[in-house]
Amino acid sequence: MSANWLDEIKWTDDGLVPVIAQDHQNGEILMFAWMNKESLALSVQEGRAIYWSRSRNRLWRKGEESGHIQRIKDVRLDCDNDVVLLKVEQIGGIACHTGRRSCFFQQYQDGKWAAVEPVLKDPKEIYK
Repeated sequence: MSANWLDEIKWTDDGLVPVIAQDHQNGEILMFAWMNKESLALSVQEGRAIYWSRSRNRLWRKGEESGHIQRIKDVRLDCDNDVVLLKVEQIGGIACHTGRRSCFFQQYQDGKWAAVEPVLKDPKEIYK
């Protein structure tokens, strides 16, 4: 695999690129994360989302603990070459560590944030 396609991406000063994971069927935004060159190359190679965890300071294979793997259906780069979009199949229907379908479950309502999406599975049952 040629590395040229990776060099076309505008990486941040710390070598990362923002990544949006979107349901490949209905377009729902599932989550936001970061990737470095290694994680993006591995994601394409393995056909599953592998992110760079800034909190753990290591590669993070989505679903490695929960089983909620993201199978990649399409990889896109925005017009400025600085944001990656992954169109994915979300295995198990849960993308968020809170047990919800999407990480974007909070909605601004009347001056505050309200959780408007249900917890599908208790995180204590997901992460043991």
